[in-house]
Amino acid sequence: MRYYVIADNNDTHVGMRLAGIEGEVCRTAAEAKDAIRRAAEDPEIGILLITECLAEQCQDLLAPMKMNLRVPLVVEIPDRNSKGRTSDSITRYIQEAIGVKL
Repeated sequence: MRYYVIADNNDTHVGMRLAGIEGEVCRTAAEAKDAIRRAAEDPEIGILLITECLAEQCQDLLAPMKMNLRVPLVVEIPDRNSKGRTSDSITRYIQEAIGVKL
């Protein structure tokens, strides 16, 4: 089982690549939905990470996946453009997730 990220910007994608997580950048909801479908069909992908902006645009596809599929686990992640978060939210999110203070 492996992680896979679908991001809406290169910065998030590159950051995840540095952490060893493969993925792709999608600029439109249609591209993101295609990527989500491909990821859901891949038996090797256990956790699908998707940026909040794209997840919001693809809720019609993601909501049933979250409720009905055991694999992949869909996790929405913040990025630098996330709304309603403080400026250090990504740093705090990483710190809580992996226990390393940046």
